[in-house]
Amino acid sequence: MSTAICSLKWESAHSGTQRITYDPDGYHLVRFPYVTGEEQYDPWKMHDPANGSGSASQFPDPRSGLIWPSHDGWGVLCAMVFWQADTRAHEYRARFVRDPLNAGTGYNSTGTTDIQTTRGGQYRTYVWQMFVHPGTPLGLKISARGTGDTKVAVPIFLAEFKLAIHTDVVRP
Repeated sequence: MSTAICSLKWESAHSGTQRITYDPDGYHLVRFPYVTGEEQYDPWKMHDPANGSGSASQFPDPRSGLIWPSHDGWGVLCAMVFWQADTRAHEYRARFVRDPLNAGTGYNSTGTTDIQTTRGGQYRTYVWQMFVHPGTPLGLKISARGTGDTKVAVPIFLAEFKLAIHTDVVRP
């Protein structure tokens, strides 16, 4: 079975801080630099700055948070997010979103996870599987919530977002 892979990584130590801003859906679209090496792997150009528009994207604009699937297939999405310790937040959320910028097929969230805080920093991994298609970008969105469901801009210091597309899906 063939598999097309895109692996993105962002670390504040290498790329600077990521300003947490909340979109109208109450989530922040995590951005990733356009680089390769170590965990960053993109031979299929699913995280190419030219994807999605006539002008090139630049990190950290919103398009730098997108993976554009190179093939139709069964997608396995994985993510890892490390938040700083922050006593204002009581829960942490993450979701995978089809077309998070609502630029084509329409915003469609899936695989949402909601977890209570633990003492100290919050270190989370997420996995979701679904069919993916070229032309429908994917994004990782996060949110930290405080008392009364208020959105708290808790800093993150590491994030990874990965897509593995299984292209040989057998049909009966």
